[in-house]
Amino acid sequence: MKEKIEEVIQHVQKSEKVTEEDKPLIIEKLEEWREEDEAISDISVRFQNWWMEMEPIFAELGWI
Repeated sequence: MKEKIEEVIQHVQKSEKVTEEDKPLIIEKLEEWREEDEAISDISVRFQNWWMEMEPIFAELGWI
């Protein structure tokens, strides 16, 4: 799971579909989750809050 989080972080950094002001907030939270094993299980729930912005990223990665 940590590898997937790292892949999403890299993709968020390169994405043109995520606003420049949202990128640091998303990346900060992803980095927290990557370091906290308990939080990793909580990722799917937290991503639902950002789903509208994150869906294009997951689609580009082929995860949906």
